[in-house]
Amino acid sequence: MSDRPADKRAGFARWLAGKDCTDCWKAARDADTESKEEWLAAKRAAEQEAALAWSKQFDMPHLEGPEKALDWGERSRHQLMTAAHTALVVEGDWDEADWAELEEKARAIARAGWWIDQREADGPDLLELLDAATEADCGTQNPFR
Repeated sequence: MSDRPADKRAGFARWLAGKDCTDCWKAARDADTESKEEWLAAKRAAEQEAALAWSKQFDMPHLEGPEKALDWGERSRHQLMTAAHTALVVEGDWDEADWAELEEKARAIARAGWWIDQREADGPDLLELLDAATEADCGTQNPFR
């Protein structure tokens, strides 16, 4: 406290009295980190389950790529496709025929990394992104090869 001006010491002391000591603060922070990690793991598991159910329901092909990217790619594809459907069909002026055409293009993209790269894209941009995809993004199971 000696490095503080005399007129600011009392206020700082009152503020400090309401705070945890460094050891207590670190313990609380570490406990909070563990609960955040548990919450995040549970959230990812629920998202993964929803993505797999969606993939099966809409006959989406399995993705290809490194093992650690597959789940992330599935979640990214599900989130982007859902956002696109909401924006283009539910809130937009697309009909189911337009959507079916987009779905077929999406089925051709088998590389998990492509879906991960597009994870922050807006739903209405999906058609343009699919049109820009290269043959390398289609993977080995591309029915259009």
